[in-house]
Amino acid sequence: MRVTIDRAGRIVVPKAMRDDLGLTPDTELDIEVVDGHIEISPPQSTARIVEGPYGPVIETTGNTITSADIRRILEATRERR
Repeated sequence: MRVTIDRAGRIVVPKAMRDDLGLTPDTELDIEVVDGHIEISPPQSTARIVEGPYGPVIETTGNTITSADIRRILEATRERR
């Protein structure tokens, strides 16, 4: 898919791609130059859902998780049920 950079240097990520990746407003993204091209990706989440003594809990190691991360994990869990 082809997009255009505006005068402020912004790129719009098409809605279908945002939906596929679970990106919501204020989602932080990693951006870097790799082999002469730009790579933009959501940060890797270290969160997972585990069964706790009172039901499922979110377990994470080191990194802070956002409310968007929690929503994405909950939606993925609901889809599996």
